[in-house]
Amino acid sequence: MAAPGYSICAADGLGRSLRLWRALRRVKQAHAAELLQVSQAMVSRWEAGMLVPDADEQARLRRLMSARLDSAGDHALARLVTQSLGSSHLVCDLTHRLLAASRGRSQDWNFRTPELLGVSLWRFATPEIQAAEAALTDEGWFEAEPPAVEIATSANDSPIVPIRQGRMRWTRLQLSDGAFVRLAETIA
Repeated sequence: MAAPGYSICAADGLGRSLRLWRALRRVKQAHAAELLQVSQAMVSRWEAGMLVPDADEQARLRRLMSARLDSAGDHALARLVTQSLGSSHLVCDLTHRLLAASRGRSQDWNFRTPELLGVSLWRFATPEIQAAEAALTDEGWFEAEPPAVEIATSANDSPIVPIRQGRMRWTRLQLSDGAFVRLAETIA
């Protein structure tokens, strides 16, 4: 069974992410509700964790809060990842769109990295990666100071983005505009 184009597992963390995204941009709940085509009460329930957005609402939230490399600092982070000799890559935390990949990671993949930039990597996720994604809320991933998460994964059979059996570490980082990215590093 193929994975969807983006993770559906972290839907319960979208409200907390929205609250932080709004705070950093000084956007009121009423304006966020207008942008998302929902009521202010709905935004309040999402942010309080009382309600999980449905699939259409999740898609609108992901579009609104999608990570973009806009500032000089964001571009410097992408350069650091790109120039790294280890195997790592940077993706939007909500959509899993590839933002940067290290030289080591580019050598692992059979596609040229520029062809994958902006493409969601979620469809290549192994069952262990999908399970780890589902557990992110319990790990404190959507809190103000999220911990790094280490997981063991099996290999996938992808000829495009092969994942080898091993261990990886995810670190959640915040861009200058408040959007979140995930640094995925192979550690063994």
